[in-house]
Amino acid sequence: MLKEAIDLQTNAVNKILEVMKLKKEITFKAPTGSGKTYMMASFMDETLASNKDVVFLVSTLSKGNLAEQNYNKFLEYSSNGDFSNLNSYLINTDISGEEGVHIPVDYNVYLLPRDLYKAGGKLMQGAMESFLNTVTFPNIFGGLDKKIYLIKDESHIATRNLDSISEEYFDKIINVSATPNLKRGQLPDVEITDEEAVSAKLIKRVEHGDDNDTIGDAINKFEEIKDSYRNLLGVNPCLIIQISNKDKADYELNNVIFPELNKPEHNDLKWMLIVDKDKDCDTNDVFKAKKMPVNKWKDYAKSNTSTIDVIIFKMVISEGWDIPRACMLYQVRDTQSKQLDEQVMGRVRRNPRLLDFEDLSTEAQKLATTAWVWGLVPSRKKHFGVKLWDEPSDITEQIKIKTTRLKPLTHKTDFNLSDFVDKQLPSTTYNDIFSMYKKLKKSDDHIKNMCYKYSSSYEKWFKFNANLEKITIENNKYICNYNESMEILRDSDDRIEYKSPPILSSYMDNGNYININDWIWKRTDGNDKFSFDSDAEREWASIIKDLCSIEVFSGERAIKRIDSGKNNPNAGKVDLFGEIEPAKINPTKKFLWGKNYLPSSEINFEYYLEGLKKSYPDFIMKDSFNRIHIFEVKSLNVSSSMPHAFDSQKYKEKMEELKKCYKQASLLTGHIFYLPILKEDVWYINQFHNGGEKTLTKEQFVSFIKTN
Repeated sequence: MLKEAIDLQTNAVNKILEVMKLKKEITFKAPTGSGKTYMMASFMDETLASNKDVVFLVSTLSKGNLAEQNYNKFLEYSSNGDFSNLNSYLINTDISGEEGVHIPVDYNVYLLPRDLYKAGGKLMQGAMESFLNTVTFPNIFGGLDKKIYLIKDESHIATRNLDSISEEYFDKIINVSATPNLKRGQLPDVEITDEEAVSAKLIKRVEHGDDNDTIGDAINKFEEIKDSYRNLLGVNPCLIIQISNKDKADYELNNVIFPELNKPEHNDLKWMLIVDKDKDCDTNDVFKAKKMPVNKWKDYAKSNTSTIDVIIFKMVISEGWDIPRACMLYQVRDTQSKQLDEQVMGRVRRNPRLLDFEDLSTEAQKLATTAWVWGLVPSRKKHFGVKLWDEPSDITEQIKIKTTRLKPLTHKTDFNLSDFVDKQLPSTTYNDIFSMYKKLKKSDDHIKNMCYKYSSSYEKWFKFNANLEKITIENNKYICNYNESMEILRDSDDRIEYKSPPILSSYMDNGNYININDWIWKRTDGNDKFSFDSDAEREWASIIKDLCSIEVFSGERAIKRIDSGKNNPNAGKVDLFGEIEPAKINPTKKFLWGKNYLPSSEINFEYYLEGLKKSYPDFIMKDSFNRIHIFEVKSLNVSSSMPHAFDSQKYKEKMEELKKCYKQASLLTGHIFYLPILKEDVWYINQFHNGGEKTLTKEQFVSFIKTN
């Protein structure tokens, strides 16, 4: 396996581990065939190595036997010594009669198939809840007192039963998919892009057939490359044909596909029809076991040595079926789902010789990394890598930002939890332990941590939770008073922790372009065309960019500049021509401003709104007077993507809470915060400076930046 592929997977796992420290729920996006199962196992193994109190529940959300497939992969990895910390168990309901379902609790990775957590199923009749309670309940109640991390494999598929209990039982949620569902908030936190996976030879590049090509053209192309595939790769290739569901399928089979396959020149081809009902599966091969389940038919076709040349299917293999020998896809059906198209295309993009790719000839490598596709051209947004300029330390030494966090109620000087609980009147109503525990699990981390520290016995645990609502009210009242609860982030030695932009990051191409070649970032591909998340953000970036041309004193601009370029090891020495060596090689002036790209960013500020939240500002800037400016850009203009966003009460509440947060943060940090709001074509710029608040026009903002 190429080093580039190993590095790409390793870096993705490391990013997941880092982001998991910051968020309760994250999304990992990677193309089908890039090794998501392997990276999932690596992530779990790394987590379990450092935290024995974590249990993973891996819910496989696609149809078919993906859970069993993942389970067997995890066992294979463990037996090979790759991930020795994994101890896996496949949850099943294969029981007889009235016997109840039992899930043992001495494993640390549990595989949960999709069909088992449907409402009314055997697993959902108490067994699942009993298992979750036993794993998460405190030791004083006979529980294991462990945290459950939920991994949603193929997370684009809805899981209402699991989602309904997520707050009660799951400390972390990791969405994993090649096509995450953006409408459900699954914005990628960590991503392996299609381009990266192709470059590392993890998956095949795609050659799209002509729009006028017929199924006959696709079959002829398959016949053309079949022998080369066998001779150069030692693999029997196959062509996959996707047909429509329901009535249209019969027409497509009888009038489009079989007339072509039955031509004399194609008599040597073996085909297989895989549909959703076992009895309707068919083949012209000697393999004719009509009573076998669909999974058996699929297993027969997936082997690299299988004699099946053409696989015809409906939607039963859109997810979770590994068939690396598949190299061609022809879509007969007409689909409106780009997400589904990408899932289907993933079936033919796996590298069949990934593990020993470097041993192949140049011709064989090209063949192993090419897929031919007809009828599918999924639209996908591109992602671009960015990095700080040549000597990142030049920038990180200049941009040092103090960040803030909110303290829990126990940090309040005049509050004592034991005294507070003792003063409360005894409860007149008593809930069972399970109900009380569910309410506690729904509380934010501050409340749960208070409970764990306070509850040295069952009696104290019960007393705390009997007064949970009153404690929560008191906690929220304190935390929402930022004058008391907000503090500057410090390390274990009580020293201020300064945060700087990450050396490497990335962004998604959302349009709204500006060409910039003199800020802190450069694109890893050398292009200076940058994309922004919204029109308002793009316009604000233009306003900051214009500040770079405004002179304020002695040739200095409104934004501070530094000499960028590689450090010269001979700086200060005299060269052969008697000239003094400069400090930088190929020096250029760079302005100290940039986008706060979210991946790997540590520049954030805590606020409270129905729980603890983190605000990641959009832009950071250092002016020529060495002042730090921090911007969170908003817009009140209706967009086609979010037509109702600004009518909601929640949005207004968030804006007000951010104002409170930035006002206090400006007092504590000395930084200057802004909430610029675009309404129609006018900017209303809320500025927070030394604990004060004012609203500026665009002209007043520019004037402020120019003066000390």
